[in-house]
Amino acid sequence: MARFLRPLLRGTTYTRLLHLWVPMLFTSVWLFIDMSKPWVPGVLLIPLGLIPAVRRGEGVQAQFMLARGGGESAFSVAPSATWRDRWRTVLWLEIRLVGGWVACGLSVWLPLISAELINVSLGHPTTDNPFVPVSHPHWAYALLFSFPLLALYGAVIGLGELITAIARRLLGPSQSERLATLEERTDQLLERNRIARELHDSIGHALTVAVVQAGAARAAGDPAFTDRALGAIEDTGRAALEDLERVLGVLRETERPVSSRPTLTEADRLLESARASGAKVDAEVTGPVETVPGPVSREGYRILQESLTNVLRHAGSVPARVRIEVQDGGLVLEVRNPLTAEISGPGRGSGLRGIRERAALLGGRARTGPDDGDWQVHVELPLR
Repeated sequence: MARFLRPLLRGTTYTRLLHLWVPMLFTSVWLFIDMSKPWVPGVLLIPLGLIPAVRRGEGVQAQFMLARGGGESAFSVAPSATWRDRWRTVLWLEIRLVGGWVACGLSVWLPLISAELINVSLGHPTTDNPFVPVSHPHWAYALLFSFPLLALYGAVIGLGELITAIARRLLGPSQSERLATLEERTDQLLERNRIARELHDSIGHALTVAVVQAGAARAAGDPAFTDRALGAIEDTGRAALEDLERVLGVLRETERPVSSRPTLTEADRLLESARASGAKVDAEVTGPVETVPGPVSREGYRILQESLTNVLRHAGSVPARVRIEVQDGGLVLEVRNPLTAEISGPGRGSGLRGIRERAALLGGRARTGPDDGDWQVHVELPLR
């Protein structure tokens, strides 16, 4: 019994019924004007539904009166963008009007039938109710008074579910709106992945340098070396904080430009940071690096940063050779270091995966792995 009565405790049961009643306000006004032509409101709904903004209004009403919880993405709240959407809106308005007629009729006559059955069972003569043609009152009619109420219960619940299902069909997002939503969701996922890579590269590099410097300073026992190590840790930490502020700025402001991110013209900062950590870095830069397009230069900086971070994390203070070459139509980044016994560290493998992802997003390619006794990261990126 409790489950049977549960729909009566839901607010949507009554908001859906009210949603069906709303068109009857306009219809009632028209019936006061000319009762002989009740079909006129249905004709007037045709040009009304062709107005683009009407679809938005109907969608907002459906969200707050038909959906549970006060809102649902299955209903479009955008104006009609195509003629197909306009005609779908017209069809919806006509169905809503017919549903309003049915809901009002049942809401009025079914309670009247129930009251009439009780009246007849008490021995009173029947009134002009066409649905209760009783000529002789009898107490047995009291046994039937609950059936119209049960029918009213089923009609209210059923019409509400039916009108909601039709609304999802006719007021739901069109194919172009679904495509736009999918593209927006894809852009959000890509942006999240980019931010995750930014955090991994910048913060991971800073922490790796700090750990290597701190370990070297403790093992050296030289105050002068310790001072230099602490200075390098401070500089690396400040640079990491700047990178973190850039990434957080992207999170706070969706329209913030990415031009403030570091580019390959600032590669010297990475090289000096690696050298300060004990690595012997030999760099070779060929070609006009400053002419590399912004997106390629920014991603190239992050690839170089992650490559040097992997050298410090997994190989330690070993000689490393860096080659940055700007060719006709392409950028080549290469970092090589001697293969040594692997130094365990957190995040092993995720950095190389990030390098390959960055290269793939720009239409380039990346090779990582052993090569002629060295560990090599070789990346080729198109400039267009």
